[in-house]
Amino acid sequence: MSVVAAIEIPGYAHGYPEVAFGGYVAGLLAANSADPTELRVDFRAPVPVETPLTITATESGQRALVDADGRLLAETAKATVTLVAPAAPSWAQAREASAAALERPRTDCYGCGAECAPGQGMRLFTSKLPGSDLIAGAWTPDPLLAGPDGVLPTEQVWALLDCPGGWAAMTMHGMRAGAVTAALTGTQLRPISVGADYIAYAWAAHRDGRKYTVGVGVATPEGELCALAEALWIEPRAQKM
Repeated sequence: MSVVAAIEIPGYAHGYPEVAFGGYVAGLLAANSADPTELRVDFRAPVPVETPLTITATESGQRALVDADGRLLAETAKATVTLVAPAAPSWAQAREASAAALERPRTDCYGCGAECAPGQGMRLFTSKLPGSDLIAGAWTPDPLLAGPDGVLPTEQVWALLDCPGGWAAMTMHGMRAGAVTAALTGTQLRPISVGADYIAYAWAAHRDGRKYTVGVGVATPEGELCALAEALWIEPRAQKM
């Protein structure tokens, strides 16, 4: 395997403490792929923060993330999102859902934490829409998340596609706390830019024991889809009494 990039996940880009945020990691792999248009990223082990890591090219042309000992942490595969996105909710609905989400205890999760400093988290707050099977939230990119061109880089776009799916599985199917993103398949359809508003929304598609399949979309207030993902979440095994 040949080296594509040496990286280190910043400490603030975490989900659980000391564990790198899955969507951000997946986006870094996508950004360093030959064809990032539609990829599946499978997580094989927890990815640490503030630790030297390496993205390598595999014999099949895909990408793998390994630690200093060569242990496989995550890898890409060519894949297509199989879920069909429902219509996005309205901007007004998304704003109400975000306001409701802020009533929950605050965290510093890179995706949905209200305690994240500007530019050091997505600060994407989603909750269930009344009378709907959708989770949603209104979101306006912080300029510090974008590149010099004002457009979100790939790792930030994929970071948007992570937490809403977890909230959908927890809200709709009762997924237990402590669950993790095991795989994330994503595609970006349009640029996501600062100075514009977006609606993030998610739905719970399927449950098989401890495995939950969810869909996540990011759309403009006019309903144009900008990014779409299908994710597999796995909850921890129930502790034996």
